[in-house]
Amino acid sequence: MKEVLGNTDGLKNNIIESLLQLYELKVPPWQLVSEEIVIHMAKITTAVNREVNIFLDRKGNVLSVSIGDSNTVSLPNLPGRRGTGRLSGIRCIHTHPGGNPQLSGIDLSALRSHKYDLMAAIGVDDEKPEESVLSFAIITGKDDYGQYTAEEYGVLQLEALETLFLPNIISSAEKRLAATDDNHKLEQRPERTMLVSLEYGKQDRLWTSEDSLEELRQLAETAGAEVIAKFLQKRPKPDPGFFIGRGKVRDLALFAQQEDVDLCVFDEELSPAQQRNLEQALGIKVLDRTALILDIFAQRARTNEGKLQVELAQLQYTLPRIMGQGMSLSRLGGGIGTRGPGETKLETDRRMIRDRIAYIKGCIDKVQNVRKLHRSHRNKNQVPSISLVGYTNAGKSTLLNVLTHSDVYEKDQLFATLDPTTRQLDLPDKRQAILTDTVGFIQRLPHQLIAAFKSTLEETLDADLLVHVIDVSHALYKEQSEAVYRVLEEIGAQDKPVLSVFNKIDKLPEDSCLLIQLKAIPDSVCISAKKQIGLNELLATITDHLKMKSVEVTMLIPYSDSGIAAKLFESGTVLSQDYQAEGIKMVVRVQANEIGRWEKFIVNR
Repeated sequence: MKEVLGNTDGLKNNIIESLLQLYELKVPPWQLVSEEIVIHMAKITTAVNREVNIFLDRKGNVLSVSIGDSNTVSLPNLPGRRGTGRLSGIRCIHTHPGGNPQLSGIDLSALRSHKYDLMAAIGVDDEKPEESVLSFAIITGKDDYGQYTAEEYGVLQLEALETLFLPNIISSAEKRLAATDDNHKLEQRPERTMLVSLEYGKQDRLWTSEDSLEELRQLAETAGAEVIAKFLQKRPKPDPGFFIGRGKVRDLALFAQQEDVDLCVFDEELSPAQQRNLEQALGIKVLDRTALILDIFAQRARTNEGKLQVELAQLQYTLPRIMGQGMSLSRLGGGIGTRGPGETKLETDRRMIRDRIAYIKGCIDKVQNVRKLHRSHRNKNQVPSISLVGYTNAGKSTLLNVLTHSDVYEKDQLFATLDPTTRQLDLPDKRQAILTDTVGFIQRLPHQLIAAFKSTLEETLDADLLVHVIDVSHALYKEQSEAVYRVLEEIGAQDKPVLSVFNKIDKLPEDSCLLIQLKAIPDSVCISAKKQIGLNELLATITDHLKMKSVEVTMLIPYSDSGIAAKLFESGTVLSQDYQAEGIKMVVRVQANEIGRWEKFIVNR
């Protein structure tokens, strides 16, 4: 029997009839609640100034209707399936007279005790019920004391109800709930992920959308995801609210439900509003390309400096996204996009984040000063500096290991190296140089990372020679090379001398014409770091490049100018000195661009 529960005293028959009509209205199964029902409930609340409460099942049927206030409204014992790690299958929607959509403590207590799918509160606009707004809360897990925790989302305009995909929101909540249950832990498995790219307008890119999407797949798998599907949409321009078309959003939501997808990654940087809208519409976690790369960096950071730099980049990325509540601010289940070496959580307010950013910058500045001190010592001792640069996974760490007989971590994966590594390199002319392995570059490297890793990248700026390692076995090696040069330009290293090293030639076919073409390119060497092919030629070429930076000369310094000898110890490398009758005979290596200072003392070049 359909009836109106609660405090019905003094209600006119037309109000009772209006309440009973709610039983006849049905909500689409994918929708939190229909705009029609919200407005209907808001109008009743406006007329009687009381809370109206309905319960819906997952098919969208109204199971119960009641009226009263937060203390008297009835919460009936409805049938549900409140098993371990599962919600009841019933959701509660109610109104708040006066326009406040925030859920009260009583609301959240009822949500937790009954394990409702969700609890929603409608802030009723008395003058314009159709402009009412709502918030909702879901159970997110358990705290350290075994009590259910809940998170609130909103405030939402009524038009947002058309884009929210309820089944995925409930599914995500139940996964988090099961993951925190001691007796029924979820099997640890990679996050099932779908990738989305948008091809729009006349994009001036060397990479096709398909190529970029394939690289995104490699990034996702590097982060630990299981890629289920890739989607590419073509539009004249991105949608300002959802980036992709709204019809495509609905298709993705259905696909996520059917394939039990946990995560959706976009191959562009989303605005905070777009990310928030997409997470609400899809009902699953949404990341963009930048967040994915930041997550990989968070996994790879080992040194204190690397951890600080990653946390700084994450906080700079998070700060503009901290406004409002949303699925992106409730990632208690962990996983891709939530890792970080710092303790700062996404729920931290803006002031706390700004304070943390200022503190980390201060710490990085101290590390930067130490680096500067080390570089000044190397410059004083005339020790040449070489930086390995290149696209991620080009083979830089492998090359560092074979040239310096080191055991730096190397693996066939993106961003295997994050923290810069410096080793001593013995050159064929008996000189020694400093060889530094730097973080790999990638197309559209996030600006937050470039800013955060400024102190690390300064090793590249101060290098005497950049060795650009290129993976010629990759189909897009030319495009990768261009991406590296764009990043070098962005950090101000475009004028540095560059030696191109074409790596992994062992993977080329024996009859490949490409190898012949590569060998004809000036300032380049073809090698295989793994097979140790062409390394002698590489070392000889590096030596020749560095010789152009310094000159070894013999000088005779008259005793009347003995102060010059002291200056040579400061600005050059004194290889030998001999006190003769005419003066001090010194063999010195000095910078080629400073040779003019000592011209009148040089007796042999």
